[in-house]
Parts: sequence; C-alpha cells; structure tokens
Amino acid sequence: MSFATLGLSDVLFQPLARLGYDKPTAVQTRAIPLVLSGRDLMARAQTGTGKTAAFGLPMIDRLLIHGKKPRVAGAPRGVVLVPTRELAMQVHLALMTYGAPVGLRSVVIVGGASMGPQKHALRGGIDIVVATPGRLMDHMEQRTVTLKSVEVLVLDEADRMLDMGFLPPLRRIIAATPGTRQTLLFSATLPAEVTQLAKQFSRDPLHVDVSDGGTVASTVSHRVRTVAEGGKADALTRMLREAPADQALVFCKTKRRSDRVGTQLVRAGIRTAVIHGNKSQGARNRALSDFKAGRVNVLVATDIAARGLDIEQLPLVVNYDLPLVAQDYVHRVGRTGRAGRTGRAISLVSMSMEDRGLLKAIQRLLPSPIQEERAPSQI
Repeated sequence: MSFATLGLSDVLFQPLARLGYDKPTAVQTRAIPLVLSGRDLMARAQTGTGKTAAFGLPMIDRLLIHGKKPRVAGAPRGVVLVPTRELAMQVHLALMTYGAPVGLRSVVIVGGASMGPQKHALRGGIDIVVATPGRLMDHMEQRTVTLKSVEVLVLDEADRMLDMGFLPPLRRIIAATPGTRQTLLFSATLPAEVTQLAKQFSRDPLHVDVSDGGTVASTVSHRVRTVAEGGKADALTRMLREAPADQALVFCKTKRRSDRVGTQLVRAGIRTAVIHGNKSQGARNRALSDFKAGRVNVLVATDIAARGLDIEQLPLVVNYDLPLVAQDYVHRVGRTGRAGRTGRAISLVSMSMEDRGLLKAIQRLLPSPIQEERAPSQI
C-alpha cells in the first residue's frame, strides 16, 4: 500500500518522498482516511509508529488544501497538545516539513521560552499551534490567542498528559474550542482515564488500535540485571563498556540522581550528557543535539525530560531506576525499537521489596516474561 491510496492530496507526497517514506505504517494506513473523513478518533499505538504523520498529514490536507481560509491573527484552525517541550518541537518540525509544499504556518507554544516571539508569531497569523497545556493557557489568559476558530484538535500522548496532571488545563482549553471541532486522541496506552477523556470530549469517536494487544513494540527485548544495594553505578558503567560504540538512554527517577549518575559516567571516561527539568531549555537542546550527532554516547534523563525524544536507531534503554508508574516503562522503552528496528531495554533491579513490586507491575504490561540477564564478571 502507498500513501496515494489513503486519500491525501498529491502535493503532500513530495516531502514524504524526500524523507524516504515510500509506504505508510499501520497507524497511518488506518488513521489517515478516518481523519480525512472528519470523524473523531481515538488511536492506540506505540511510540515510534508514525503517529505524527498519522494526524499531521490529513490535518494539513483538511485545513490548507480542501478547506483553505484566510489566516486570522491569534486564531489557529488547528491545535496539537503535547505533554513536553521536546515533543512539541519535534511535532512542529514534522508538521512544517509535511506542510512545506502548501506554505503551512505553525508555531510552538511552550514554557521555558520567551513569550515575546510566540506572541509575534501568533499576531502574524498561523494555521496550527503545537503547545503544552500550561503555556497555551497563559496565552489564552493574556488574550494573545483565541481557540474559537479551531477545527481540528489533537491530544498527542494523552496518557502522559493525564499522568502529569494536565487534566484541569485540558478541560479549560477544550471548552474554549467550538463543539463542532474534530477531536483526535493518540496514546500509547488506554487506561480508564484516557477512555473517559475521549468520551467526554469526542463525538462518537472511531477506534484504531495497532498495538497488537500489547503496549510495547515487539522489536524490543526486555532484560533485568539484579545488582546489590549500592551497586548500580558500577553495574551501569560495566554495562556501557560492553558495547562502547553504542548509544544508550539511561533513566533515573530524580534530577539529583541524574546529575550524580552523569558525573560518575564522565569520571569513568564515558561521554555523557544529562537532561532534566532544572536544566535550561538551551542546555537541554545542546545535550540532545550532542547525543543525536554522536558527540556523546550516553544521555541520562528523568522521565519528564525524556518524554517525546525522537532518536533514530537508539539501540539501548537502561532503567537505572524503575519507574514508579508501570505505564511509564512503556514510554521509556518506546525510545528504542522504533520504525521496525530492534532495541534492548535493560533494568537494574536490587533485591528490595520496592524494586520487586515495581518489576511485577511492569511485567503485567508485557506479553512475555522479562529475562534475567547475567552481567559479565568485572575484570
């Protein structure tokens, strides 16, 4: 099957060809025709399956090709809500690439950046706003943006937005949009809270599920290494030295722990960068850029900072600390095994009751048992 069979306008095929996309993924194949039809949608798909194109391409087609209208200052016709700044930037860049042939104007509205340039872009007239809920609320309160003209509203990674406590601003934002809007909800998991959200704010949504009944891509292998109390730092260093040319994303549960682990790895001679919420946006961008360019081999991060990171061919994700919420494991390991590539997820687990309890909760999300992996003897 090709993109041409999904109902998209021919002009949108140009950037896809340049990007090397010759055929749609499963979620794109199922979602694009439904979005083009104008129906509301609730879609479940793992990270890395092409969700941005699944909503972005038909959204651009509807707003700028078949339903083109004059731009109005501060009044977008499309809004994409995401949980983090990093994901907002990635979605914005993807939309700008897809919409280049039709002159799409998109703006990123996120915290951690000056509101001045955001206000200027809004005044100039835009088609689509990609935003985190909190900063979009700031602009609404300052009346620099109005949502009265929104025709398509996308909630991307809805499960994570709810986990992060964004339900109150989501309610206010959605209430400010017309009841006639098209609502598209995408999520890696569909807990009861997300399903309830869809029922509240969607009109008889169609359901798309390309997860094959699981929540994690089948291309990811899952392993656990048992370590002694206080032995995680040494175990991590040995693990990363097993394949020094490979890159790895290491998850820690706190900012302080991330800094400490990053310092230990640097002292061990491993090229490492750290990102978390206390880092400035510029520092986070530089760390991610260095990682993507191969200038550093290891990126140590907290859950919030790493949410939405799009890193091609990342072979390894390490859980230095297990996530306190089992669903967060899905989002963590979704950084590897993307677009059909294989990936590894290794968790360092102590014998504590807390770690064992968290591991059991994660195991319930996986279709097969997590394998115990013996660490090589230290030389």
